[in-house]
Amino acid sequence: MSLFLLLLCQLPRSADAARVKDIAEIYGVRDHMISGIGLVTGLNRTGDSIQSEVTIQMLMQRLQGQGISVPVEAFRSRNVAVVMVNAKMPSTSRPGQRLEVEVSSTGDATSLSGGVLQPTMMLAFDGRVYAMAQGPLVVGGYNIEQSGNIARRNHTTVGRVPSGATIERETPHRIDFTETASLDWLLKQPDFTTARRFAEVVNTELGSGLAVPIDAGAVRVTIPSEYQGRAIDFIAAVEGLTVSPDVGARVVINERTGTVVMGDSVRISPVAVAHGGMSIEIRRDVDASQPGALSGGQTAVVANDTIEISEEDGELRMIEGVTVGDLVASLNQMGVQPRDLVQILVSIQAAGALHAELVVN
Repeated sequence: MSLFLLLLCQLPRSADAARVKDIAEIYGVRDHMISGIGLVTGLNRTGDSIQSEVTIQMLMQRLQGQGISVPVEAFRSRNVAVVMVNAKMPSTSRPGQRLEVEVSSTGDATSLSGGVLQPTMMLAFDGRVYAMAQGPLVVGGYNIEQSGNIARRNHTTVGRVPSGATIERETPHRIDFTETASLDWLLKQPDFTTARRFAEVVNTELGSGLAVPIDAGAVRVTIPSEYQGRAIDFIAAVEGLTVSPDVGARVVINERTGTVVMGDSVRISPVAVAHGGMSIEIRRDVDASQPGALSGGQTAVVANDTIEISEEDGELRMIEGVTVGDLVASLNQMGVQPRDLVQILVSIQAAGALHAELVVN
């Protein structure tokens, strides 16, 4: 029987109070994704093979740019690999600051361990260069092959270059807070009740009429006159406020790992549940088929497959309107195995008795 983990999150209908900075973020303040295609050199015969045309073309272009012409037949060392280079530029990035970059192989290289990323232009979707990346890779693993034996740990075709990129251009998503009259706060978990509570807390703590819910996912907050030119101070004051977010009833099931997570706010209407245990056994018996005397036949091995199925009588029980804790207690009394709980919950929802969103991953 596979391992099954049941997590019961004893959450009330309204979760405990949380800081605004933990449940919401300011509209427009976002990371800027940049990427590039580069070369990693210095590999110990673990790079791309000569079948990788992209690797050969990029290396030849780099060498030709230095005034060096080399025939294609010379690229047989497998010490070079073509990689994708990715990084995130925070909205506060300025030229001269450094970023950590992630490097991943795009060809048939077996390991990037010990490699050095050559200068790589980092571009955004607008086609402009925002940073330059370069430096030695840090790979958290190894890949060793010797005499047909292979020892691996983690992914050796993915690595990082700490502080490997230098910003050359400011992000286009920068917001000038000194000239901002209002801010839109976006809830990470949109909910009408949470948006209303957010606005009420701001109006109570910082001034009446400052916050207005726009919809389930956004609250518009006007910067008061005493904070004009000091928007950062006002943002810090709003971030420190506490709001009680409303939590909807939800049951999350992961069939691959056998995990069920349910909130205590889940309600179940009266429903009858019948459960019977079933065991299936498939057995293979091997017999020898012996030919008759002087028949000229040969002895053969014959496999006989048999299937045995046994089923216990189910017990019908009425489950009144309960919480998820009461449901689990009732199912335990019925002798329900953890692996059967997923199907029982799906059946209860299909009967219209489970008043919660059922999410199956």
